[in-house]
Amino acid sequence: METSITNKSAWARFVDKNIFIQFFDVTLRGCAQVMFQNNPLTGLLFFIAIFTGAFLEKIPEVAFGCLLGTVIATLTAYISKLDIDSLRSGLYGYNGCLVGVALPAFLENTPFTWLSVILGSIVSVIATISLMDFLRSWKVSALTAPFVLVSWTILLASYSFLGIKGVSLPEPTLPHQYIEPIGHHPSIDLVVVVFRGVSEVFLLNSVIVGVIFTIGLAVSSIWAAIFAILGSLLAFSIASLLKADIASIHAGLYSFSAVLTAIALGSTFNKPSWRGLIYAVIGIIFTVFVQGALDVVLKPFGIPTLTMPFVLASWLFLIPNQDIMPNHRR
Repeated sequence: METSITNKSAWARFVDKNIFIQFFDVTLRGCAQVMFQNNPLTGLLFFIAIFTGAFLEKIPEVAFGCLLGTVIATLTAYISKLDIDSLRSGLYGYNGCLVGVALPAFLENTPFTWLSVILGSIVSVIATISLMDFLRSWKVSALTAPFVLVSWTILLASYSFLGIKGVSLPEPTLPHQYIEPIGHHPSIDLVVVVFRGVSEVFLLNSVIVGVIFTIGLAVSSIWAAIFAILGSLLAFSIASLLKADIASIHAGLYSFSAVLTAIALGSTFNKPSWRGLIYAVIGIIFTVFVQGALDVVLKPFGIPTLTMPFVLASWLFLIPNQDIMPNHRR
């Protein structure tokens, strides 16, 4: 324990001496903050996972977009001279990180898309500040709402501009009751499904990526890793019980928002406890319902839900947090 503290203080002193190393450190923390971790090593592992997954899935632009978005958002925060503690913790970088993942994932790889990534990353910082001010009276965080709002705007705008074309956006259709296909259900590999749910936080569908993300979480917080696995497993179970679309379940699309809700309610804003566990479980289950509801609402618009199910469910549970969890809050 003593060695760990010494190493940490040595790294902190090293970072403080060089602005370029400091920027590197804050950029890594920005990526880690997507899953609420203020740890540069976690951020490094996250970037490794993203680059690994993106190249395995032959979408390297997602990896470079993630890096670009985090760097631009962090640079914007530095130039704007925002709150130094929040900046150094990476709290202005994670929404830009996700914008950099989402836009190249859903849009054609053109110069206009990359300009949109830069613009979206800058605006994500402005949106973060706006939402932080707006939500201050409720004492809740902006979470990933800035990323969702900025990305939705640009993705919807792509239908109006020939220079920005969607290539992986959902097909706009009117909502209808899901009809379970007749035939043999695919066999379930629970480990694969659970780790895919974790990897889908960054829009990647890979067991390897999910494992690296979980290791990255454990490096910073073993409880965060445990709740991430719990969130993915429980969301998979609930979606399967409710007979949601099989392909979506197996791809982890019902799990990734639940993973974030689990970490938020179970280990980030509340101390791990039995009461916190019950509260997180209820939040996870509700997140699955919000996921299904938003899938229906957004289907006619042809845009993905992104992490908005997590945002809405977590806000709902975090606003009364001080009343329901008075002795368990961090």
